Amino acid sequence: MGYTKEDIKRIAKEENVRFIRLQFTDLLGSIKNVEIPVSQLDKALDNKMMFDGSSIEGYVRIEESDMYLYPDLDTWVVFPWVTEDRVARLICDIYMPDGTPFAGDPRGILKRALKEAEEMGFTAMNVGPEPEFFLFKTDDRGEPTTELNDQGGYFDLAPMDMGENCRRDIVLTLEEMGFEIEASHHEVAPGQHEIDFKYADAIKAADQIQTFKLVVKTIARVHGLHATFMPKPLFGVNGSGMHCHVSLFQGNENTFYDEKDKLGLSDTARYFMAGILKHARAMAAITNPTVNSYKRLVPGYEAPCYVAWSASNRSPMIRIPASRGLSTRVEIRNPDPAANPYLALAVMLKAGLDGIKQKSALPAPTDRNIYIMSEEERLDVGIPSLPVDLKEALNEMIRSDVVCEALGDHALAHFYELKEIEWDMYLTQVHQWERDQYLTHY
Repeated sequence: MGYTKEDIKRIAKEENVRFIRLQFTDLLGSIKNVEIPVSQLDKALDNKMMFDGSSIEGYVRIEESDMYLYPDLDTWVVFPWVTEDRVARLICDIYMPDGTPFAGDPRGILKRALKEAEEMGFTAMNVGPEPEFFLFKTDDRGEPTTELNDQGGYFDLAPMDMGENCRRDIVLTLEEMGFEIEASHHEVAPGQHEIDFKYADAIKAADQIQTFKLVVKTIARVHGLHATFMPKPLFGVNGSGMHCHVSLFQGNENTFYDEKDKLGLSDTARYFMAGILKHARAMAAITNPTVNSYKRLVPGYEAPCYVAWSASNRSPMIRIPASRGLSTRVEIRNPDPAANPYLALAVMLKAGLDGIKQKSALPAPTDRNIYIMSEEERLDVGIPSLPVDLKEALNEMIRSDVVCEALGDHALAHFYELKEIEWDMYLTQVHQWERDQYLTHY
């Protein structure tokens, strides 16, 4: 839906909107916002709202802190869970005082990658994300615990799935906010859930992922629960992924489909996949950006830790779902929901475009279960592993021209610095496992 300034001002009046959140995303994927009273709406719609960029993770130094919020009018929505003194939201792009886009704005970084795709003749990158999350009970003070609120399994119903009512309320709230929900179900692990919404162009899909996280956490809190998108909150059960179904379009034509091919895949689709596989290890620091992400990417829990593809097997990193024609797509399965969606989609797009430009050869599909192959067998057929930890992923990232170019110098330097600090903090911390293992033994 396309909104004009007049539409927004009219709806604000009709809906008794008193405050507007001007929302954006920092480099680590956290949602930030500047909240203004409705009296300042005209100023915001004229791109004149300024904020201090030096206080945002990965933005700028204090000497160059003034930045401007340019609202995307199409992202206007009134939050349905606030009934009095209503609150609305606009997602913003970040601009410098001279009117140029800020090089470190994650949304702007994705727009740069999409511009390159457009120059290559692609009019849209469609993305269908599948972010998973856990619901935990909260304690008497409202703080999250690690106590699950159900013992359900894959596709279970109540009474096993005690999160069903919360999940339904999340779905209803999302629908009120314009989401088209395709399915919701209990995931494999106890307390784990997935809600799938309809694919959209890349910018809208990334916006929706951020909105989705906000809604899930807000509605869970109403139910006395804590929702987390942490990739692996519990040992011994599946972690949470964010599989991304991706296709490239030229007008109304899905460029990934070729009816003459035995798998229904075009050369463009094969080159794109080859690019993703080629740069998978370098992208991992962006698609799997936390220390905890690599606790998910281990064999035995359905997470893809091997760089391979298949049309008939869920153990590789890329799967080709059965739908063909306009629905032909590649499912990239290694990203997790801790990823900054703008940066993750930007590096995936750049990697795929590099494969198309280079006409990279796609390796043979892996149609057997990689989890039961030995390391020697995997290496014999040319299946590398994803990085085993964040440090290895960071080292791969900075060696990749494609990923470095996708991020740009500013974002790359700040992201790398922030993640190096995270890794050092983890490395020097003494963990409970070490105390359990060594305290009485030595």
